[in-house]
Amino acid sequence: MTAARKVTFSMRTRVTAILTALLTTLLLVPAAPAAAHNSLQSAAPAQDARLTAAPTSVTLRFLQRLDPQFTTIVLSDADRRKVPTGAPAVDGTAGSVTVEEPLVNGTYTVAYRVVSADGHPVQGSYRFTVADPAASAASPPPPATATRSGGPASPVAAGEGGDGGPPAVLLAAGAVAVVAVAGAALLLLRRRRAS
Repeated sequence: MTAARKVTFSMRTRVTAILTALLTTLLLVPAAPAAAHNSLQSAAPAQDARLTAAPTSVTLRFLQRLDPQFTTIVLSDADRRKVPTGAPAVDGTAGSVTVEEPLVNGTYTVAYRVVSADGHPVQGSYRFTVADPAASAASPPPPATATRSGGPASPVAAGEGGDGGPPAVLLAAGAVAVVAVAGAALLLLRRRRAS
């Protein structure tokens, strides 16, 4: 192998190693922001809970601190009528509302929209049922709807794009950057070969 071929082979090896490192870095970095978004950790009453006594409050606990100005928690009955509650109270990662009137038997929906410390809005909903044998019954519950998982309580993450929006854009930008770097490296390699 001549000296020129050894230099060319050595240069190709370096370019390949650099491109591999860049591609690996670009593929791993976009996943980090998605993991940082807030999500519901627990709820009381819990999703799909069947309670023998009506709750007097609803408490939602999230992964990150909540912004009190942008925390909304709404309770509605099976007919989608809003149940009177107090204003949301925020304490760190938890948001809660007090139920102002006793709940009758039936299915209820908790809907929430919060903004966490990272400024990212998260919204979702879930259902629970009050089945107090000593209480009166409400109207029959509507058919269950599918929800997408946003945490252990499986709230709907509507409006978020499934946390896949920004990372997909970053992944595409990363792929374009890798192609540009590879093209520049090949152009540089051809120029050196020519001289």
